[in-house]
Amino acid sequence: MENTRIYYLAGQYLDKSLSDAEQVEFQQLLQAPDHQEALQAAFDELAGELDMNATQDEALLPLLQRALNSDKPARRMHFLPRRSWAAASIILLVLAAGAYFWLAHKKNTSPAAMAAKPTDIAPGREGAILTLADGSRVALDSLHNGVIAKQNGTQLVLANGQLAYDPAGASNGEIVFNTMSTPKGRQFRVTLPDGTQVWLNAASSIRYPTLFSGQERKVAVTGEAYFEVARNADMPFRVSVNNKAEIEVLGTHFNVNAYENEQTIATTLLEGSVRVAGFANGRQPGNIMLRPGQQAQIGNAAKTGIRVIENANTDKVMAWKNGIFYFDGVSFAEIMRQMERWYDIEVVYEKGIPDIEFEGEMTKDVSLNGLLVMLGRAGIHFRLEGRKLIVQ
Repeated sequence: MENTRIYYLAGQYLDKSLSDAEQVEFQQLLQAPDHQEALQAAFDELAGELDMNATQDEALLPLLQRALNSDKPARRMHFLPRRSWAAASIILLVLAAGAYFWLAHKKNTSPAAMAAKPTDIAPGREGAILTLADGSRVALDSLHNGVIAKQNGTQLVLANGQLAYDPAGASNGEIVFNTMSTPKGRQFRVTLPDGTQVWLNAASSIRYPTLFSGQERKVAVTGEAYFEVARNADMPFRVSVNNKAEIEVLGTHFNVNAYENEQTIATTLLEGSVRVAGFANGRQPGNIMLRPGQQAQIGNAAKTGIRVIENANTDKVMAWKNGIFYFDGVSFAEIMRQMERWYDIEVVYEKGIPDIEFEGEMTKDVSLNGLLVMLGRAGIHFRLEGRKLIVQ
């Protein structure tokens, strides 16, 4: 079991918010020797953010006392604990307390109380909309594996959540284009006709020909995408980004983040080399060749030159592709923008954007309520109205 799931269940237990299914899962967790160190670490982490005077769980008081006596930075949130494991005697205490209070919670939880819980929102998943050359649209997450269409002889093959183009029977006639779009709450992977692999983050798109010909391979993207470009020295690969920047490669791995509501268009190189050029008022103010580990930033207003970050945080850049929310050094507003895209929600601030520091990571397969439980431990209060999340 992932540490994030253990952390979530421990938090739900302390909040007395376990569902019937979660109660069963939590009871199994208490009886699993392999997870006791992680469970203890989760209780130790969470207990430090509770009110000693408010708790009625006397068996947990030693844990709370130890946590409150530790020197934790105020209003700093740990999503994946990174501290050393606790002693076995404390683990046994948590096991005994957990079993007792699970039974008490089970007894006192009424159907009416369970029904009063707000509707949860599931995390994002694999899925995309494919727009064919004739303008018809295909929802890829509703189809079975196999050939789903043909474009000028090129077969479009869907297999296990990935779309691939087989150009073996393609004609050399008119070049036609397809567009892959991911709505909010979706991400998808496509293999282009030349073998280049592209991962699309939520609320993103890529437009490309169904057969590459001529002297270059050119695609256009919006939002965020990660590329593993097939090498072809005779046919450079070019990416047009929001009509504000262009990336030229021969064969490489890189990520481009070009959401309109972010301050910059950021191109981060993982392997190989790329040339990044920015555009302003139809002119090219400059270009730069990146080395692995560097990031080029171009202002979304397209009024400035290119800024190069020498040692980019590639863990942060690649977190979305690896199924992770990355919180180290990330502002609260940026986290909320990620949540808007992944959970397909709107975030509204009643009293301005909180000034709070986070650290750690969290898997993206948790529901919205599960993530809000974690954020709530930093003292942030939310109200969910339909798909509108109100930060109070």
